[in-house]
Amino acid sequence: MRVLAAQIASHTGKDVVVKGWVHRIRELGGISFIILRDRSGEVQLVLEGSADLTLESVISVKGRVEANEKAPGGAEIHVGEIEVLARAEPDLPIPINQDPSQLSLDALLDHRMLSLRIPKIRSIFTLQAGLVQYFADYLRSQGFSEIKTSKLIATGTEGGTGLFEVNYFDRKVYLAQSPQFYKQAMVASGMERVFEIGMAYRAEKHDTPRHLNEYVSLDVEMAFIETEHDLMDLEEGILAYMFEKVKSEHEEVLRLWDATVPDPERVKDIPRISYDEGKKIASERAGRKIFEINPEAERLLCEWAHEKAGIEAVFVYGFPRRARPFYTYPEGRSSTKSFDLLFRGLEITTGGRRINEYSMLKETLPLFGLTEEGLGGYVEIFKYGCPPHGGFAIGLERLTQKILGLQNVREASLFPRDRRRVSP
Repeated sequence: MRVLAAQIASHTGKDVVVKGWVHRIRELGGISFIILRDRSGEVQLVLEGSADLTLESVISVKGRVEANEKAPGGAEIHVGEIEVLARAEPDLPIPINQDPSQLSLDALLDHRMLSLRIPKIRSIFTLQAGLVQYFADYLRSQGFSEIKTSKLIATGTEGGTGLFEVNYFDRKVYLAQSPQFYKQAMVASGMERVFEIGMAYRAEKHDTPRHLNEYVSLDVEMAFIETEHDLMDLEEGILAYMFEKVKSEHEEVLRLWDATVPDPERVKDIPRISYDEGKKIASERAGRKIFEINPEAERLLCEWAHEKAGIEAVFVYGFPRRARPFYTYPEGRSSTKSFDLLFRGLEITTGGRRINEYSMLKETLPLFGLTEEGLGGYVEIFKYGCPPHGGFAIGLERLTQKILGLQNVREASLFPRDRRRVSP
């Protein structure tokens, strides 16, 4: 039976079988020292004579475990038999066993099938898989149901802009910018509390370290809220749980990246400021007038929050109506019951209360150049009774980026899609 590298020390004095990739080879005094890598970590193999192996070959090894405090995990395997399961060609285009910081981002992404083998790079996605799990676990504990909705839609959820067209038999459809319409339909169905983890698409011509055209969206929608602050309360609970789990279960990943997560106890202290307050604070810190919550303001506000509350995060609410989708609940003539969460200098969440009253929706659509007919069945959600509700979406790659301190959001995407890249 196969034993994982991380389990070797508990089998000292026993014969075992290990399987994995040849990570490193060093020959010294007629003995070959081979580092084998598997999903759990690394183990040292000791082989008499020369190793007729290439880096990244997949092998199966039988041998006896011996204690060695200098070896990874405090034990090593003295090889009795090696079987090559898949021999790797010797001309690796990028090194797998070196620090990836020595490689450019383009090199890492051009050879993504191989760069994902680099333990430090792969650790990004080990942590990211945990974030997805913790998000879902917390919401299920709060009575939420997971849904999966179509990513092919007839019209846009943000008013029809920034959409990718798709040929669908004899007509044009679009890739979904979010599951917004469907989340609202499920809230109105009586399910009340739903979440979805899925892809979202934005045909925006950005080319910055913070933007992707395809990303994973952690979406939430909840019925019977009173204000957008109910949603902020929910997100605080989600983040506190996620941060606690990352601290307890991904200590090694954090160490690899010299990264930290906020103290979960501090999450409840995240400041909440209005959009106008945010502009004022950012302007004071910049020493000049800042007219909107732009990337510079996001960074300045997170610095302010860290000084004020001991956490690099801040909720900004009351965004202008012109800056929010048509379905956002208005607050007066020009403001909305919406919010962003800024974390370590970057917006990672947008959310708010939604319009749930049919009469208000009818009045709103012309202001955004929309019609009932153009939105199809969406209007039926509200025409026949929909409770007060709202929701938000967290960008998974952005959250991962900011936890680990990555320089570019593309590093936190398995196979990033942007204006220039559609492969591998």
